[in-house]
Amino acid sequence: MPGEVLQALNIRPAGVYADFTAGGGSHSRAILEQLDQNGRLIAGDRDQSAVQAATTTLTSVGAQAAWEVRHRSFGDLADELVREGIMLDGMLADLGVSSHQLDTPERGYSYKADGPLDMRMDVAQGETASDIVNLRTADELTDIFRRYGEERHARRIADYLVKRRNTRPFFRTLDLADAVATAMPAAARREAQHPARRVFQALRIEVNSELAQLEHLLDRVPALMRDRGRVLFITFHSLEDRLVKRAMTVWQSPCDCPRHLPCTCGQKPLGKQLNRGGVTAGETELKQNRRSKSARLRIFEIRKEQ
Repeated sequence: MPGEVLQALNIRPAGVYADFTAGGGSHSRAILEQLDQNGRLIAGDRDQSAVQAATTTLTSVGAQAAWEVRHRSFGDLADELVREGIMLDGMLADLGVSSHQLDTPERGYSYKADGPLDMRMDVAQGETASDIVNLRTADELTDIFRRYGEERHARRIADYLVKRRNTRPFFRTLDLADAVATAMPAAARREAQHPARRVFQALRIEVNSELAQLEHLLDRVPALMRDRGRVLFITFHSLEDRLVKRAMTVWQSPCDCPRHLPCTCGQKPLGKQLNRGGVTAGETELKQNRRSKSARLRIFEIRKEQ
């Protein structure tokens, strides 16, 4: 959603901007092209291949502004910027897994193409999806599938996977996808969406601690932003979106005093949500990228001097 992102960021040519999920660099490039020689862009990604791709993309811009791409998760990058005293005029976090990662079977995200059951965004980290499926208890797997996949057949699937792995552990994506489908009731297998979609989402979130990383970034936003700066999050599923929506609601209305009494807590609003329902992809974007159908862009403007 580069057009919507650029409009929402309301870029100041001499401003400082951060793209916390650089991916292939398309959003970073769109931002960098709007900056002049006094501007600065800091991009980051936990995937080393994405760092390389974004660096190549931004190098091709030939920009006057200063820019860099750091190999960091967005939570770690936020901490780093706070420690360095860098204040932002705008920030973007495009959450979830990138199209490149989904389309590369070797990364292990796809339930439609065979590959190693990996799912690590940073391949230098330890635990893979295979480790989780083969080593966690049935109770732990049930909790993961329910919490991060909102899978209503979580217990049934977990029990089946634990039983199956005792004779043949899981190391490949299609093997796991087939096992999940086998474990589900026949009616569930006939639903429009793939039977393994929720389980794969849940495993990916668990492997990469995605929601914990998101909560960490949201906590750092007040310390990162300048007055009138714009905060943008693109979410792709309800778990992410709830966290972002809740944070923005608290930023706008932090008072926790009883409604029928005068405010005595002294907490001041951080700013204002600019689109309470979020922005969804338009027809042009949907034609170019079918995965943008579930994307929702939420925008918040910091107003420290009110």
